[in-house]
Amino acid sequence: MGQDILINWAPHETRVAVVEQGAVQEVHIERTLERGLVGNVYLGKVSRVLPGMQSAFIDIGLDRAAFLHVADLMPNIQAKHAPGRDGQPQTGKSGKTPELLQPNPVLPIEKQIFEGQSLMVQVLKDPIGTKGARLSAQISIAGRLLVFLPQDAHVGVSQKIPPDQRESLRKRLVALTADLGGGFILRTNAEDASDTELADDIAYLRKTWLRIKEAAVRLPPASLIHQDLNLMRRVLRDLASADTSTIRIDSREQFGELQRFASEFMPDTAGKLALHTGERPLFDLCNVDEEISRALGRRVDMKSGGYLIIDQTEALTTVDVNTGGYVGARNFDDTVFKTNLEAAQVIARQLRLRNLGGIVIVDFIDMARDEHREAVLTEFRKQLARDRVKTMAGGFSSLGLLEMTRKRTRESLAHMLSEPCPACQGRGAVKTARSLCYDILREILREARAFNPREFRVVASPQVIELFLDEESAHLAGLSDFIGKPISLQSDGAMSQEQYDIVLI
Repeated sequence: MGQDILINWAPHETRVAVVEQGAVQEVHIERTLERGLVGNVYLGKVSRVLPGMQSAFIDIGLDRAAFLHVADLMPNIQAKHAPGRDGQPQTGKSGKTPELLQPNPVLPIEKQIFEGQSLMVQVLKDPIGTKGARLSAQISIAGRLLVFLPQDAHVGVSQKIPPDQRESLRKRLVALTADLGGGFILRTNAEDASDTELADDIAYLRKTWLRIKEAAVRLPPASLIHQDLNLMRRVLRDLASADTSTIRIDSREQFGELQRFASEFMPDTAGKLALHTGERPLFDLCNVDEEISRALGRRVDMKSGGYLIIDQTEALTTVDVNTGGYVGARNFDDTVFKTNLEAAQVIARQLRLRNLGGIVIVDFIDMARDEHREAVLTEFRKQLARDRVKTMAGGFSSLGLLEMTRKRTRESLAHMLSEPCPACQGRGAVKTARSLCYDILREILREARAFNPREFRVVASPQVIELFLDEESAHLAGLSDFIGKPISLQSDGAMSQEQYDIVLI
């Protein structure tokens, strides 16, 4: 399936849209002041070990400590500067500081690392919400064709490559890396790569690893020692594939920079680069900005007349499928089936477009026939297989719900581009004006018992003040008589409906 990649560049922000058959499938955004951390390597410092959770908090120089689980500590620990129990650097029999320690996989985390220890770690997941970054002590460095695992000896091949080709590719890779040390994984786009191209990528990755090790010796703990490529370069490394027809960018300066980078490291993508020089903004060509705006809403309309309601919470995301105005099938069963079939395609695209991760619960419309449920599930899994992010979908539960997971590595589109409503604090609803009136009456009574002012003045939104002047005027007058103090009203249009102030005069 043909694919076009659009890159909209500005000094403060880079935006990338992946388009297939005229429809936006993915949106990636990187802001200069909010650049993601995934792939970055740090020389961290263990700030706290939690035996009960078999995890540790690591200081990598961010506002919040990052999180390392014991499963991400295996099989190797970088301990170039790790102090011993006596505070001195750990040394082997030769007296030299060891580069790597080989821990026993069955040891608990408190037997392997300790507070104050320096540890080389890599970010697996960006900080999301109130959670710190997720770390791994198993470093991996991605190249154009290969992923280098400097602390491992494993040689593998991407599972997306056909099984009948994997063994021959693995043997070629083993032959090229036999005497070099470390492990390698052959990426999907290396399926047709020559030995020379693989050797060039191996040299680049090993050179990068040497720079990382040198920085780990030179820099103090809580330092960044390797930063992953910026979004524009990652487009060439991670998003471009054999199916990519063009990679268009709207900045002449960045176009030249990308051409130089592609020529040196990814020559097969250089011919796909194109400079957009038209009068219309690049993202207007495929209505990308409109797609982004729609992706921030709850409702997604489908071509048939059905629609989805998508609700994202910190714990999980729910998707509700509705027939809406669709009545095109011969009977109700067929209407439900065709709506669900279309929804399976639309949901998979929305997961990619919105970058929704974690647990997803899909409430398809109830289907009476088993073959309809099986066909919808098959179509849904087929659409999920197109996702470059790892997904896993179960079957229908006894309640007709479908559970799935999608690996979460960075913030969703909604979390990146929006923030909780200041009026409702993200609840999606505000108290009614009448509820606010009664809150104010209770607050005045509470203040009257504690203080003895000459007058109470209520400053609130126009909606609340209008209700006090009309339907709630009797209650306000009754309270004034009860406390023996006058109560005046002041409207403030700058206040939201839930905001108010009671001034003691």
